[in-house]
Amino acid sequence: MEMNENQVEAIVRQVLNNLSGTSAAGSSASKEIPKTAHVAMLTSLENFEIKEFPMPKVGDDDLLVKVEGCGICGTDAHEFKRDPFSLIPVALGHEGTGEIVKMGKNVKVDSAGKPVKVGDKVVTCMIFKDNPDITMYDLNKQNVGGADVYGLLPDDDVHLNGWFADYILIRGSLGSTFFNVSDLDLDSRILIEPCAVLIHAVERAKSTGILRFNSKVVVQGCGPIGLICIAVLKTMGIQNIIAVDGNEGRLEFAKRLGASGSVNFKDYNGAEAMAEGIAAQFGGQLADFAFQCTGSPVGHSNIYKFIRNGGGLCELGFFINGGDATINPHFDICSKEITTVGSWVYTLRDYATTFDFLKSAQEIGLPIKELITDKYPLSQINEAYRKNLAMTGLKIAVIPD
Repeated sequence: MEMNENQVEAIVRQVLNNLSGTSAAGSSASKEIPKTAHVAMLTSLENFEIKEFPMPKVGDDDLLVKVEGCGICGTDAHEFKRDPFSLIPVALGHEGTGEIVKMGKNVKVDSAGKPVKVGDKVVTCMIFKDNPDITMYDLNKQNVGGADVYGLLPDDDVHLNGWFADYILIRGSLGSTFFNVSDLDLDSRILIEPCAVLIHAVERAKSTGILRFNSKVVVQGCGPIGLICIAVLKTMGIQNIIAVDGNEGRLEFAKRLGASGSVNFKDYNGAEAMAEGIAAQFGGQLADFAFQCTGSPVGHSNIYKFIRNGGGLCELGFFINGGDATINPHFDICSKEITTVGSWVYTLRDYATTFDFLKSAQEIGLPIKELITDKYPLSQINEAYRKNLAMTGLKIAVIPD
């Protein structure tokens, strides 16, 4: 059968569409965007419902992203159990990543100035609508604790506000920040947000002038945050790291991520005995620096006992109010002249630095991606949260069905 010129052109155009997922005329819209999106909406305590909403309009400054995966954070678990931020009903999920399927005409680069296009993989950082002065290279090194984040936004008429969904709308009008991370695999991208927390904490620790290559370091708490802390320290070249936890499986994984030794607090009667156990592994000396990652007031009270005179401490375990801790200011701080820094979330610059950390960790053979122990489909998100609360895994991820 002979074909005329118009028929040939139509076939070529269809082939190009199939190969690229965009129109041959260069439209930024994917050819198979559905008319509705599914969102896991927390509608009451410990109960997600999968809701279906119309696909929103993509504005000139917006990105529509098809979600590929999102980790469950400790903050998500608090919201699931207690709704401490009074957000219900809410679309949760802030450790997410996905692929751009449609973008507004004004979107050319990400928050670091890197070009973006349909098909690129992205992660979101913070929303700076209340503090537009924060920039990528903020000279005041201000953290983003006062900003908003996708996954902890009040529900609105868009609904696609969290990464526990099959699509999310990143809106320029909110002051959103995002990064092109197409050079990282999916599991690495899911780990970016929690890793950024530790990049920031270690930068805070370095500001004391005490944390150095030859420092003896204690990391207390071997959940995902403490384990990532150990990996970050190892990539910096720190060799003497003691992990403290009550779970032998997590302590063994801590050694695979760079810890040189471990202390199981269940084997010791009180903080003084634990301090002796730590000192024994440091050649009779206490730690030069300690990271407190448990979120436990008792953990905070104990950590001072593990630090030498003139040493340093970074407290990063209390993202929400976990209660008061009891210390003795004379013995714990003044007489020992302990230098203490607090750490909470991260700066934009820390977020970008995290990409290099993840690459470095893999290059030196740290099994950082094994932090993701379980993956659940979006339809089983309630089960995923219960797995997280049971603490029988490490990082639990939700992958769209």
